[in-house]
Amino acid sequence: MDVEVLGHVALKVGDERRTPSAPKARQVLALLLVNANRMVSTDVLIEELWAEQPPRSALSALQTYVFQLRQLLMKIRPGESPKQILVTTPNGYEFRVPSEKVDLQRYERHRLVGQQAFQAGDSSATVEQFRAALHIFAAPPLANVRRGIHLEAEIVRLEESRIGVQETRIEAELELGRHHEVLSELSGLASQRPQHEGFHRQLMLALYRCGRRPQALKVFNQLRQSLVTELGLDPELQMLQQAILSADPRLDTAERVPFLHTTTDPVLLQVPWPTAGPWKV
Repeated sequence: MDVEVLGHVALKVGDERRTPSAPKARQVLALLLVNANRMVSTDVLIEELWAEQPPRSALSALQTYVFQLRQLLMKIRPGESPKQILVTTPNGYEFRVPSEKVDLQRYERHRLVGQQAFQAGDSSATVEQFRAALHIFAAPPLANVRRGIHLEAEIVRLEESRIGVQETRIEAELELGRHHEVLSELSGLASQRPQHEGFHRQLMLALYRCGRRPQALKVFNQLRQSLVTELGLDPELQMLQQAILSADPRLDTAERVPFLHTTTDPVLLQVPWPTAGPWKV
């Protein structure tokens, strides 16, 4: 049985994907799966389902949803006890499944190895690992699930992680001299995120290295117009603009530009993954 949360939430056996039809049962399953092999407390599950106004029957309703999930597991894995997969703990529930069967945990492994490669200056390994991670994480997470406060927080965390992986993978591509190859992708990413300075910085650099200096300066001016009134402009981008204007020879080398920091905020690459349960019980 494979577990999928990066896209539609589903339990997959062979080519068949199964998911509960009841929205709240699916919501419970989603929160258990994004925290596979870690306990999720009953209080957190109830808060996810009903926020700050749970009904008096909340606990019994939650138990009904867990029962429905176990019924589904019996159909998917008839040879196993569903209580050994969806385990009741003293304070909540835990969905136990080998980590290599969980798409989110496979993504996380590639992300961590890619991060280590980037920090070690191995651009080829960075690209390889981050491409593998992004191949797994190719669709919006939890796409078929109603989201409460905890699942919304998970989506924000995951999307920030994916953006960080995209940005650093492109940085590694630029270090390998692949500015022509990433130009189209960067144009799309910068258009989708008009205030994302990292993608715009990379687009400016790629355009400049492709011999398109006027377009690189146009990207800078568009971003400045978008940002300056609200947030102010990152000094790094102003330094890059001046380097482009003066045709600084350091911009032509397919290496990390020495007077700029690396493109990716470490926070985005090091999204915490709790090891002992994400919430207090």
